[in-house]
Amino acid sequence: MALWDRIKESAQTMQAQLEAKKNDLKSGAFRDASMAMCALVAAADGTIDPAERRRVAHLITGNEVLKNFPADDLHRRFEAYLDTLTADFELGKVSVMQEVAKARKKPAEARAVVQIGIVIGGADGDFDATERALVREACYALDLPPHEFDL
Repeated sequence: MALWDRIKESAQTMQAQLEAKKNDLKSGAFRDASMAMCALVAAADGTIDPAERRRVAHLITGNEVLKNFPADDLHRRFEAYLDTLTADFELGKVSVMQEVAKARKKPAEARAVVQIGIVIGGADGDFDATERALVREACYALDLPPHEFDL
């Protein structure tokens, strides 16, 4: 199977698992951690181009699981995390990763945050090494073993 197909299949599997847990994923910690994860994946290479920003924002508003929250609220939080990362990527990354870590108290939510990172990262068919590294780092912040997600 080609790499592109494996990435696409993995993202689809993760999305299906997320949708199965949709009713359990309604906390503020999950919302904030998910938006922080989306911002980290979007900014993984240290830059955020306008097209990528729009693409990820579109994926957020179209994600079934994230429809538990008002779209304008999600968008505002996503943009705020991106602004933090844009101002100073390394310092911003520490701050945004702390938001991700808030989901660690509930293992189901923590796993869902990682899955959202994989879905967002793989949505363009190229879950690159930089994106994978950031999601792996988030696993550590969430006290989850990266190998559970093939990272």
